[in-house]
Amino acid sequence: MPAMNQSPVPLAFTRKDELKEKTITVLAGDVGGTKTNLAIFQATKNAVKVILEKKYHSAKYKSCIDIIEQFIKEEKLAKPDRICLGVAGPVVNGKVEITNLDWFLDIKDVIQRIGVSEVSLINDLEATAYGLAALTPKDLITIHKGNDENKGNIAIIAPGTGLGEAGLYWDGNFYHPFPTEGGHTDFCPRTDLDFALHHFLQKKYGIVSWEKVVAGPGIHDIYLFLRTKKKTKEPSWLAAAFKKEDPSSVISHAGLHNKDKVCVEAMQLFVRFLARESSNLVLKMKATGGLFLGGGIPPKIAPLLKKKFFFENYLNCDRMQNLVKDVPIKIIANDKTALLGAAYYGAYSSL
Repeated sequence: MPAMNQSPVPLAFTRKDELKEKTITVLAGDVGGTKTNLAIFQATKNAVKVILEKKYHSAKYKSCIDIIEQFIKEEKLAKPDRICLGVAGPVVNGKVEITNLDWFLDIKDVIQRIGVSEVSLINDLEATAYGLAALTPKDLITIHKGNDENKGNIAIIAPGTGLGEAGLYWDGNFYHPFPTEGGHTDFCPRTDLDFALHHFLQKKYGIVSWEKVVAGPGIHDIYLFLRTKKKTKEPSWLAAAFKKEDPSSVISHAGLHNKDKVCVEAMQLFVRFLARESSNLVLKMKATGGLFLGGGIPPKIAPLLKKKFFFENYLNCDRMQNLVKDVPIKIIANDKTALLGAAYYGAYSSL
């Protein structure tokens, strides 16, 4: 994990000059429904350097604080100067219910149990936005070069266990990250096939949001819909793989390598839906400064996203093709971006 030096994405920070020649320690976390990554960073005015990092399976613990306590105890760590956690869910008044996990987290509880007075919680996609400051060109995969001379807001869309969306507001000199819960807005079908899928998912979930089709579990649901609609028998090798591995990962791999026609079609639908919601996000934020695809899925299916099919569907919007076609589109290939962003926020932003 690289140290954070001069950022290609200039972010505004309020406490950077406070450090001067001082070095502080920051315990940063990327807390999600599937896994929780924790790390200790050393921060100076000019850089943040990782010292120690560990990954935990979130569902095995009753709370995030339990994980932090175990991390400190097992690694025999001194109490950090600051703690910053990027969490999957909307943070309101220092409190959050973790999405896709039965956890409630309150800053006051972290302060009391860990004994650190400077604690901050930010949304995980907000943390990803801050993490852009840490990335180098090798951490990014370009899908569409666009017009990189255009300035303006930046949009981030991140399909993984759920669908995260965030933005960075451009004030003319610096970027200011902000979270959204846009992944939970209504999915908008276009074709007859889309409407049939919507009906299928509506029976299962009631409300069909974009997260239901542009996230890991959505890949499996799209596959089940297509398999049911086509009335084709599931290959024995695929059924066996589902029992051993995450079905969505199996489907995406099979679709990527043309191993099964239904898996191929499922991934085409997923890519089309990701392209459509990406375009929606760019338009809503007027994100002329760029679109970043984060989360766990885009780097794994990069060959699909680099094909014309993704960009053609991204461009298929209402009368604003000239705007969206100039937007640079890149995949975030560094899976520690949110963790880096939490460290950056903890080190340099005011509480």
